[in-house]
Amino acid sequence: MFRDQIHETNILVIDDQQMNLDLVRDLLDVEGFRHVHTTKDPLQLSLLLNQLDIDLVLLDINMPILDGFACLALIKQHFTVDSVPPVIMLTAQNDQDNRVKALRGGASDYVMKPFNRYELLKRIEIQLENWLMKKMLRQQNKMLEKKVWERTKALEDAHHEIIYRLGRAAEYRDNETGNHVKRVSFYSEKIALKAGLGKNKAHMIRIASPMHDVGKIGISDEIMLKPGKLSDDEYFEMQRHVEIGAEILEGHDSEVLRIAYEIALTHHEKYNGKGYPKGLLGEDIPISGRIVAIADVFDALTSERPYKKAWSVEKAVHLIESEKGEHFDPYLVECFIAILPQILEIKAAYADADNA
Repeated sequence: MFRDQIHETNILVIDDQQMNLDLVRDLLDVEGFRHVHTTKDPLQLSLLLNQLDIDLVLLDINMPILDGFACLALIKQHFTVDSVPPVIMLTAQNDQDNRVKALRGGASDYVMKPFNRYELLKRIEIQLENWLMKKMLRQQNKMLEKKVWERTKALEDAHHEIIYRLGRAAEYRDNETGNHVKRVSFYSEKIALKAGLGKNKAHMIRIASPMHDVGKIGISDEIMLKPGKLSDDEYFEMQRHVEIGAEILEGHDSEVLRIAYEIALTHHEKYNGKGYPKGLLGEDIPISGRIVAIADVFDALTSERPYKKAWSVEKAVHLIESEKGEHFDPYLVECFIAILPQILEIKAAYADADNA
């Protein structure tokens, strides 16, 4: 099966006797092996392993300074567990202890000197066939892993795109561009990173945050599209969007949807306990909700809407600072202020068309 490939493999022969090296090289040359490397200095082993893509090692046991067992240990250290090439020990010592020691040390086979050329060639052939099969299987596994990763990534991307588009669909009811959800998601990720949540959690918050107002799809057009100020009853009805959003998102084991549920339900809670819908206080509010609260308010204040002019960045930042410990988590406000230049870059990159 691997006849042609076998003759193209790299074989390393280590023996402190030049006569033995020449004997093995001549034997392999006659059989058509094209890449036979030899050394009688075992101290060169590390260098040769780095220079050559070794497929098989023929290794003498009795050598000065570094014997065959030490070389075997060095070979195992050089490779990962599943990539150690086969090692055939060649020795004149015909005792059971050395044989067992060699095999336990990781040797694939053990051949006595003086060896029968046909026996040695057959054992080399068997070891190389097994080795090439393992290499082929590793390559196939890598290809399969890559395909699985690519398909998983594609599914995740589609999943995240659906989340974003649902969030954008909800925003279209009172925001013509949908860029609000993009800005809030990137603001939230930057705040989360500054707060030390780590790249994975920050990324999850960015992916989940576009769904923060998805519950608006359950609010009537009379309220959503009303140009003037809402009555108390209408405002109370508008507040229901957080619970509607939570009902839409709850009950799934996806981490993104779990965080989206938290955000939808809690991004209108206030640090002082005076928010809605549950009046949660301080760190009882999930940190995802506390982060998005800042990002959402900042973007709402600095964006122009049919019913209001955009605030200046300075005015919006001043309000957020003044609400430390009241509306917003004081520590997260400090994080937001510290990364304000990054926030403004995002604001400019995803500006609404009318404000660009």
